[in-house]
Amino acid sequence: MGPGEYGLHGETVLKLARDVKSVTATGRQICVVIGGGNIFRGVSNAAKGMDRTTADYMGMLATVINALAVQNALEAIDVPTRVQSAIAMSQVCEPYIRRRAVRHMEKGRVVIFAAGTGNPFFTTDTAAALRAVEMNCDALLKATQVDGVYDADPKVKKGAKRYDRLTFDKVIGDDLKVMDTAAIALARENRLPIVVFNMHDENSVVRVLEGKGMFTLISGAAA
Repeated sequence: MGPGEYGLHGETVLKLARDVKSVTATGRQICVVIGGGNIFRGVSNAAKGMDRTTADYMGMLATVINALAVQNALEAIDVPTRVQSAIAMSQVCEPYIRRRAVRHMEKGRVVIFAAGTGNPFFTTDTAAALRAVEMNCDALLKATQVDGVYDADPKVKKGAKRYDRLTFDKVIGDDLKVMDTAAIALARENRLPIVVFNMHDENSVVRVLEGKGMFTLISGAAA
């Protein structure tokens, strides 16, 4: 949503697309899980008091809107892309089929996963961990608004401690608000490292892949 209160900000979407393209240019395979908060914030007042299941489905639909926007931005800069939705909507995008997604990636396409897990009560964090495990990814990169994991919100608490490395157990044990517990537990069970970084930095994704810049690595190894 960029500097706006909600909705889509064209330059921010294009910046994300350029970052993804810079990864494909290195020969690496990449798939993306898109959230929907920027869209859902625009209808959040209407969702107050709403049944949780209904609100979650609305959030899933918001992720499809975002996924189509990112697909459009990627293809505008010549990156072949496919959107797969966990909720079937064949006139808009493909249904999520694991083997098909793997085949797309083998052909050099970027796959964007939309609609979370397709189930209410699960966040896009959990969807990201699930898809990363299903796609046999080497790592899960979580792009955020800050340059890593802190022991408190650095925008609220002055002097919040930043971590360079963390274990899954410490994240869960200290209730660090980086991803929901289900996502962290799934990553821990499958030994999937998580890298948390600031999406607004220039060439942020490639820099993280090269071990440069500021980020927090979450893994099973002791910090």
